[in-house]
Amino acid sequence: MKIRTATMDDLEMIAAVEAECFPAAEAATKEEFAKRLQHYSDHFWLMFEGEKLIAFVDGFVTDEADLTDEMYEKAELHNEHGAWQMIFGVNTIPACRRHGYAGELICRAIQDAKKQGRKGLVLTCKDRLVPYYAKFGFVNEGVSDSAHGNVVWNQMRLIL
Repeated sequence: MKIRTATMDDLEMIAAVEAECFPAAEAATKEEFAKRLQHYSDHFWLMFEGEKLIAFVDGFVTDEADLTDEMYEKAELHNEHGAWQMIFGVNTIPACRRHGYAGELICRAIQDAKKQGRKGLVLTCKDRLVPYYAKFGFVNEGVSDSAHGNVVWNQMRLIL
């Protein structure tokens, strides 16, 4: 498996994986990914099996301590010198799940955040995924203010 950061050339593959992994109400659109790639392509961690994109993690950096819905929509809020690495999506195509690929990408994002001197990482997840992210050291801070996709989300934080 090869892991690397993204370029604009990866847009079609990224949008296709997202559409396969999330319901339409929660999935980012191709247009949203194009804006994200313009502003923070180095904060996309992609995993390939050969030439096929099978998993990715993405999110931007900010000085804001909590993940908000506005962040998903406004890629221009990315601040490369910010304190917190936000994680907007953890995606693995269904055929490749339960092999630890998402975990490898999460570990890579954590390593990179450490190298970059961030305070930590923040993500939101559904109740059933709280124990999964806790294995990486994320702590559940309770229900998030986010209403992204009309879903209840838990905010989780990993302090470095």
